[in-house]
Amino acid sequence: RQSQSVRRTEGLNSQLFLPCFRGGVQRTEGFNSQLSTLNCLDIGTGTGCIALSLAKELKDSEITAVDISTQALTLAHENAELLGSKNITFVQGDILNHSTLLTPHSSFHIIVSNPPYVRECEKADMEPNVLDYDPHTALFVSDTDPLIFYRVIGEFALTHLKPNGALYFEINQYLATETCDLLIALGYKNVELRKDINDKPRMIKATI
Repeated sequence: RQSQSVRRTEGLNSQLFLPCFRGGVQRTEGFNSQLSTLNCLDIGTGTGCIALSLAKELKDSEITAVDISTQALTLAHENAELLGSKNITFVQGDILNHSTLLTPHSSFHIIVSNPPYVRECEKADMEPNVLDYDPHTALFVSDTDPLIFYRVIGEFALTHLKPNGALYFEINQYLATETCDLLIALGYKNVELRKDINDKPRMIKATI
């Protein structure tokens, strides 16, 4: 089965994700006074790009970064040390088997994930700089169940988000409608699709 590992965050980079994050938090009732003290969970952190960006912007918050790959977590931890980030806890675990996932908090204000989402049928369209360096388990999902991570993480977040909490995803641009429909079917509200700097549907925000 596919699992998360070292992963470039081409859509949820600091230029795209953090402005959306700030705006989403500021519009979420009850979070304004807590903006600097949020509990955030990054699922499939890879080398830590998103988690480290959040840690920098929200210095008094607690960031938990999860990945199945010990190699990825080693790199993420090294990156955190290089940047002097002290407010991140790294956790090794498989979100597809989240009943065994142990995190320092049982609930979170924010859950974010850039999971594997490229279908095998799209592999031929991938750029060599991605195929040659990113682990394929961090990129690809089966053509028969391409939304597996979104479904599992969506189910997990329903019981691990705080009231008024928000879920953020980077998504496959070709499955934007299907991903939104999945979250709506799971019971999420205010499902909002956002575009990246290339005007492609790339991120979803949803609340419970």
